[in-house]
Order: sequence, then C-alpha cells, then structure tokens
Amino acid sequence: MNPTTPPPRRYSTNPGRILFIIALLAALGITGILLLRGNDITSLPNLLTNFKALFISIILEALPFMLLGVLFSSILEVFVSEATVRRLIPNNPLLAVLFSCVLGFIFPICECGLTPVVRRLIHKGMPLYTAIVFILAGPIVNPVVFAATYMAFRTEPHLAYYRLLLATVVASAIGLFIWRVVKTDPLRPAPSGVSGQAHAGSLTAVRKLPVRVHSGAVIGQTSRFVLSRVRSPRRSVIRGRISSSLSHAIEEFFEMGKYLLLGGAITALIQCLLSRDSLIALGGGPLSSHIFMMGMAYLLSLCSTSDAFVASSFASAFPAGALLTFMIFGPMLDLKGTIMLLSVFKAKFVLLLAVLIIVTVFIVALIAGQTLPMS
Repeated sequence: MNPTTPPPRRYSTNPGRILFIIALLAALGITGILLLRGNDITSLPNLLTNFKALFISIILEALPFMLLGVLFSSILEVFVSEATVRRLIPNNPLLAVLFSCVLGFIFPICECGLTPVVRRLIHKGMPLYTAIVFILAGPIVNPVVFAATYMAFRTEPHLAYYRLLLATVVASAIGLFIWRVVKTDPLRPAPSGVSGQAHAGSLTAVRKLPVRVHSGAVIGQTSRFVLSRVRSPRRSVIRGRISSSLSHAIEEFFEMGKYLLLGGAITALIQCLLSRDSLIALGGGPLSSHIFMMGMAYLLSLCSTSDAFVASSFASAFPAGALLTFMIFGPMLDLKGTIMLLSVFKAKFVLLLAVLIIVTVFIVALIAGQTLPMS
C-alpha cells in the first residue's frame, strides 16, 4: 500500500474571523494613536467615531466598483475564451500597450474593481505587461474619471488632459519595462473555488444530456424525451453559463472582499493619525512637494473618481505638478490597492512594480511640471 499524501490544510475565511481581525487592528491602532498624541482615554470616543466614519466611507466608495469588477471578471471567465483574448491583443508590444490603454478608456472600472479583472485576463492568456498597463492606466484614462477631474479643476481644465496624457506615458513605460525584464510568472496560485472549474458549470447542461440513440431506433416516450432535450441544448448552455458566472462572481467577491476590508481598516487608522496642517508644511519644496503628495496619495487610498476633488483642495498650497503627481500616483499605487495586489501577485513582483511606479511617476511629473504650461 502506497503512502498517501494528506490533503493541504485549508484556512477558513469566514466573515466573522475577518471582522474580528479588523476590530483587533482598530483597537491596537487607536491605542497607539492615543499614546503617540499623548491624549488621555477621554478622547477615545472621538477617535472611534472618526475611524468608523472613515472606514465606512472607504468601503462604500470602493464596494460598487469592486462588485462591478468581479461581475465583469466572471463574464470574461465564462463567455470569453482564451483564443479570443489572444486574438484581440496585438503581437507588437507598442501596439499591445496602446491597446491596453484603450481598454482602460472603454471600461470605466476603478482600481478596486480592476484587480480581479486583470487576474482573470492573465489566466485567459493576456500577456503580463499588457495586463499591468491596463491596471495602471485604466483607473485614470476612463471617461468617468476624466469628467470628474475636469469638474474638479474647472478653472484649470488643462490639468484633466495632462492627467490622462501623463498616466498613459507612465503606464506604457512601466509595461514596456516589464515586457523586457520580467520573464517569470508572478501570479500567486489561484485559491480553490475561484479557478480550476471555470467552464465546468457552463457546459454542465450539455454534459448531462442523457441522449443515447442505438441503431436509429427510438420510439414512444423515449423519442419525445430525446427530441425535447436535443432541441434546447442552446438554452441549457446559456442557462448553465449564467449560473456559473453568478457563482463565480460570488466566490471572487468574498475572495477579494477580505483584502478590501483589511486595506480599508488600515487606511482609516492612518488617516486618524494624520494631521493635515502639519504635513503640508513638510511638502513646500519643489522636490519635497512631489514626494509628499505621493505619500499622501498612498495613505489616503482615495478612489480615482473622487481624488481630483481632494487634489483641488491643495491647489493653493502646492504647485500644479505636485497635484498631477497626487492624481497619477494614487490610482496606480495606494495602501488599499497594494494589499489587493498582494492577493494576486507575489510579493517580490509587487515590490518591483511599486518601485517602478514611484520612480516613473516622480520623473514624469517633475519633467511635466517644468516643461508643460500650467496656467
């Protein structure tokens, strides 16, 4: 008798455990804030109220877009074949990068919803570098974000166009670098239930059709049963695919949702600790203003549909180039998004991607601030 390998241990991801971890992080974080600020315990209710308001606002802001993303991801999984994805993407790297930017313009999904979509597209055969361009440029170049930026800077509408242009340049440069340098698969193994049975549900109806005709002779009730089942395979396939798509969406929603909750909790804690007035004083220099705005964008973890309004509130204190840094860097890399990226990619690749984003955004925004007309 051959020894059998025990099945791998599966860890529970039930919502109760996730909420307990978030509550524990909140308690530890708020206690740390009290100690750092030198406040007494009487200020605890105010901090709890601020944390609750920030946490709920972050989740409510991101949840609709993540839901849209997992629904779109599930439709891709069930209705779009690998051959279709490979056929649509050009072989030329430059054309493929531009194609990914166009995809971002067509599909108005923010960074929270793009993570599951990109994972699904890579599994379907999309090259890594084009997927990275899509996830970096998509939250910025889509028409919803462009309209929001235009409204936020009504007196300076050129910043909306600069944001779209510079985001395309940054995403394309990073995508081409990854095309040349990264040759290994950076994806984490897909969790059980999210992949592996992708098309099984969509073809269940056809596979279960009990049609078996011997020598062409089928009579009576058997013939009527067989004919009724044969006449409606298309309807059964469509019904099976819709059922499989919804099931897949539910599984992926809970899979990605726990990372969104964790990232939202950490972001809310950090925002409780931030003192905006004191931090603005740190970012007054020509270089430090860009660094400060990148740090602010990372910690605030705003949705790309609303970050332009926050950036416009800094217009009197920071140059236009630093505001562009804030609006380009945030949707590409923030605290909440980093945690979600770590759910899809290996930590080493996420670190490489973070360094590329920081360096490229800093250089491009600095050059743009010195060369482009800002008034």
